Amino acid sequence: MSTTVVLARHGRTPWHADNRYAGSSDVPIDDVGRGQAAVLAQWAAGFAPDALYCSPLLRARQTAAPVAEATGLTARTDDRIREVAFGVAEGRTLDELDPQVVARFRADPVAHAFPDGEDPRAAAARAAAWVQETALAHDGGRVLAIAHNTLLRLLVCHVMGAPLRGYRRVLPKLDSTGLVRLRAGEAGLALEAYNVPPAAAVAAGAAERKTLT
Repeated sequence: MSTTVVLARHGRTPWHADNRYAGSSDVPIDDVGRGQAAVLAQWAAGFAPDALYCSPLLRARQTAAPVAEATGLTARTDDRIREVAFGVAEGRTLDELDPQVVARFRADPVAHAFPDGEDPRAAAARAAAWVQETALAHDGGRVLAIAHNTLLRLLVCHVMGAPLRGYRRVLPKLDSTGLVRLRAGEAGLALEAYNVPPAAAVAAGAAERKTLT
């Protein structure tokens, strides 16, 4: 049997509106983020997951709250799907950092991760381990998790067998509450969809129901 694991990025925060690195900082979602979470909850009600998980960071928990209400599930936190810690970049934009640090980071964000930050390879490994363990625990079911931008891009590169150092180039964007759909089975993990807007998924489902009736 195979398990569907959908991971959504959290709703927007004031820091993300300014392109500031949030990382391990506990930043709340803003009004836009709350609206995005409400749309995600509407999609989740139709997706009908068997289990709901989220990062322990505040922005993920706040995004998960309306989803939990819409699905009737309790959001279980797991530290393995928290965002990558960005060290000296926490709370800052690239323009506010040492230009030499930024240049090295842009050239290879894995070999030259931000000083005092987490190794992106370790982050990708913990996220992949979480997906595999969780998929096994819900074999044949559907899982929804609320996680984070950089972590999810690293995870997708890991699943695709792409070099992690290229995550910013090959996956330059993951919108707030954008969906990443994975399938876990005997052959391992496979990517089925990336950066799907929940609003588009809701509209597609409504159009399909209208066609069937």
